Amino acid sequence: MRAVACRDRSVALRRGAAGLLLALLTALSTLVVVGPAHAATAPCSPDDATACLNVTVTVPGTGPAAGVGLTVEGEGEPVQATTDDAGKASVALTAAGDYTVTVDEATLPAGTTLKDPAANPATVTVALGRAAGRIVQLLPPGAEAGAEATPTDDAGATATPEDADAAAGDAEAGAEAESSAEASAAPGTNRYAQLLLAGTVFGLLLALAALGANLIYGTTGLSNFAHGELVTLGGMVAFLAVQRAHLPLWLAIVLATAAGALLGWFLNRFLFRPLRRRGVGITQQMIVTIGLSLALVSAYLFFFSAQPKPVVSAISQRMQLGPVQISAQSLVSVGIAVVVLALVAFVLARTRMGRATRAVSDNPALAAATGIRVESVISRVWVVSAALASLGGVLLSLYLNTTRFNFGSTLLLLMFAAITLGGLGSPLGAVIGALVIGLVVELSTIVLPNDMRYASALVILILVLLVRPQGILGRAERIG
Repeated sequence: MRAVACRDRSVALRRGAAGLLLALLTALSTLVVVGPAHAATAPCSPDDATACLNVTVTVPGTGPAAGVGLTVEGEGEPVQATTDDAGKASVALTAAGDYTVTVDEATLPAGTTLKDPAANPATVTVALGRAAGRIVQLLPPGAEAGAEATPTDDAGATATPEDADAAAGDAEAGAEAESSAEASAAPGTNRYAQLLLAGTVFGLLLALAALGANLIYGTTGLSNFAHGELVTLGGMVAFLAVQRAHLPLWLAIVLATAAGALLGWFLNRFLFRPLRRRGVGITQQMIVTIGLSLALVSAYLFFFSAQPKPVVSAISQRMQLGPVQISAQSLVSVGIAVVVLALVAFVLARTRMGRATRAVSDNPALAAATGIRVESVISRVWVVSAALASLGGVLLSLYLNTTRFNFGSTLLLLMFAAITLGGLGSPLGAVIGALVIGLVVELSTIVLPNDMRYASALVILILVLLVRPQGILGRAERIG
């Protein structure tokens, strides 16, 4: 009888579990069925057959404008859209080209007017697989219309320099800003050739930052997780110099590089050199860099907010070079990167300082025994590495059209992937690895969504660690 009762109880439990599972599946199916009702308010996701036009309507100093009617005209039938509670509207387009965005002034919030009525309607150029955007600013009741507007990015957004921060606060604009204009296949270009060019440009600029991190690792054995924040510093200093102090861009680049060098000297002099003298291990120092990274990210967020910061407001003219297009700004950035990388290579190979650096990297104890001042070499490496990171931060901010408080953190994985691929401690390996990573990141958008292009670097990192842990130019070391 007891066995029968236990069996009945077991059957009842199984039936109850089956009923609960059925109820959960029913609830999930309800959610799945109801889900598409919210698709109209979700941001558009670009792919090979879709371009996204994101429009934000805002009143600077007040907030977003909801319920504003928009008309998008171009290829095919006109599309009607209405801004949501965040003042945003996202329109999916299936053909590249020029589209006209018209704001229905009758739907503007009571008392508000367009800040620049002459810019309504406005023309925005879109490309398949990319996102374009426009930011429309309104004036509060009682303000005078007709203020001059200045374009803020290649996507066609408009905003005055004083309102650049408010304009850049749009989430979609932030996503667009981190996609370079070089990667967009405009009419008259070959998409694959354009992506190859974009990957090469991105890889060269990334090499500046990756080289600095690899130099620090080579001389100290430290993986600096705060290196990304040195990249962010460069972009933020350039933003302040150009947008706040109204300095020329070339001077902003110099100041940003100098600021990075100063911070690198400070960190080594007052943080890492005392840790080394106390005999603190590499693992503990690495944990310190993680804490330092979190502290710097929080500081950037506190002082600069979470809104993207465009370093420049002007649109750089793009030039046609055969099947590809490139902006004059990107050409200058590539020229600076090539010259700096060549200069670093010359210093490491041909100068006394470079030979001392390579000696410390190979064997610090033996270098010290031959009379090389190891701490002096490490201090110079920190200064140079931080300066390279900040310079790379400025050029990458110009390439990606924006910087933000976590700008360097998002690129840190790419830098580590480049260093691992090229070979830990190998300066030339870091450059080669960065070029490969840049090409992989841009070319991956052929098969992956644009938002997942950085994930391809993680795949490369895992494969390299599995197949060739020492990297392309690294040396295999015996353990144990």
